[in-house]
Amino acid sequence: MQILTADQAASLLKDGDTLMIGGSGSGHAVPEALIEALERRFLAQGEPRQLTSVHPVGLGDRGERGASRLAHAGLLKRVVCGTLVDSPPLAQMALNKEIEAWTLPQGALSQLTREMAAGRPGLISHVGLHTFVDPRNDGGLQGAPSDDRLVSLIELEGREWLFYKPFEVDVAFLRGTTSDEDGNVSMEHEAVFGDMLSMAQATKRNGGLVIVQVKRLAKRGTLPAKSVKIPGMLVDAVVVQADQPVTYQTAYDPAFTGEMRIPLGGFPRLPLDERKIIARRLAMELRVGAVCNVGSGVCTGIGLVAAEEDVLHHIVLTNEQGLIGGAPAAGLDAGAARNYSAIVDMPYQFDFYDGGGIDIAFLSAVEIDAQGSVNISRFANKLIGVGGFVNISQNARKMVFGGTFTAGSLQVACEGDRLQILKEGAHRKFVSKLQQVSYSGPYARERNQTTLFVTERAVFRAIDGALELIEIAPGIDLERDVLEHMAFRPVISSDLKLMDARLFRPEPMGLDADMASQGWPRHPRLAALVERQP
Repeated sequence: MQILTADQAASLLKDGDTLMIGGSGSGHAVPEALIEALERRFLAQGEPRQLTSVHPVGLGDRGERGASRLAHAGLLKRVVCGTLVDSPPLAQMALNKEIEAWTLPQGALSQLTREMAAGRPGLISHVGLHTFVDPRNDGGLQGAPSDDRLVSLIELEGREWLFYKPFEVDVAFLRGTTSDEDGNVSMEHEAVFGDMLSMAQATKRNGGLVIVQVKRLAKRGTLPAKSVKIPGMLVDAVVVQADQPVTYQTAYDPAFTGEMRIPLGGFPRLPLDERKIIARRLAMELRVGAVCNVGSGVCTGIGLVAAEEDVLHHIVLTNEQGLIGGAPAAGLDAGAARNYSAIVDMPYQFDFYDGGGIDIAFLSAVEIDAQGSVNISRFANKLIGVGGFVNISQNARKMVFGGTFTAGSLQVACEGDRLQILKEGAHRKFVSKLQQVSYSGPYARERNQTTLFVTERAVFRAIDGALELIEIAPGIDLERDVLEHMAFRPVISSDLKLMDARLFRPEPMGLDADMASQGWPRHPRLAALVERQP
């Protein structure tokens, strides 16, 4: 193992290389110093050129950091990732068709990395069928035209599957916390583990170069063996960056790194606005013992509501980065979590998700059509991608979408137990046609999935191929505030209810008392054993 500067590490890339980058979202274990050095070299020397960049999770602060540093004409030929929402300059290059951009399911890319490490031919998965990732639609291609096909449709045992092609990785940029003199790397100050081990293995199998950015160096033999996440046999070089933060927003937080738990009173409190109303109504779908996924955007408020209501101990909240328990973080820290009980490598989290392990999933929705299909990947001349959305939404037993009823400068107020629309959003979300299909309502119906749509003023459920309005906020006029802002007319429930008045009051709702009487669910065999005991 060699110790290099970031500039020395960047000098090792050659034209046409495939670069795999570890890390997640807003700076979680992102090797920023290495990416910055690559940008610096290109701007100074005009090389390397025509790289393929592969990173399962979006990387960036929605500004100039992370993958945005690669947004220079000639530097990239192709980017393959879960989402580009964190790197707007790169998304714009894709929209301008200056580069190929493939936005594929985060879980598929994560699991594919592990398949590559094992030398298997690729990943076979049902995830992505009947969405824009399906090759019968766009095959996940969002940018410049390409003769390649990264996803193909195959049939096995009479069933349709998607086949995701592997990559031959030349260089991997990874990140950890501590490296010893033999290159063994631990991750004690990281918020997530991500795919670091699988990425290192996949790169080494291809004869590639593994470079790890770390915070500090330790003497040979002093790292506890069980703390090593990337064994030294897989590491070619390390770059020391002493000031690397936990996330782009947070320099250091021991609750994010799992070194301590904070009191529930230490969690941020959401102001009473449309986002909190939605997060509260989403939280009312929680059930004792439920294993849940909490997505980004408004849904991250569920963890904060659950902390405020003191119900975190009744449920298991997870996110796709591998965190289990506690409360997922919000804003630019999203992807991290506080007070979690366990953390696993990301491919294993997606194995659990794809196998149907999620009882209830909470995700955002940007466009919704009359059949209950959803678009979150491309809209209003914005390229977003899907992240873990497809893995989660296609495999959860119950799917709950959350978001404001309209978008763009919406303003509401709570007056007593009533909701008032002060300024309507400029853009409709319930539309006649989606720009892309990220979630197929008809496919969900085939699989008997329960699906709800929660907004600040109305709640819908998908039933018999249509949307049915089942709740409306007190103070809201059905025609003026709901139906006039939909491009289609939903079914109106004969038992249309008012949304719970507690949603619109400033004090806690009392969810702990609601959930305390439910009892923790037991496996049927354990339940039978308890019944037999005197």
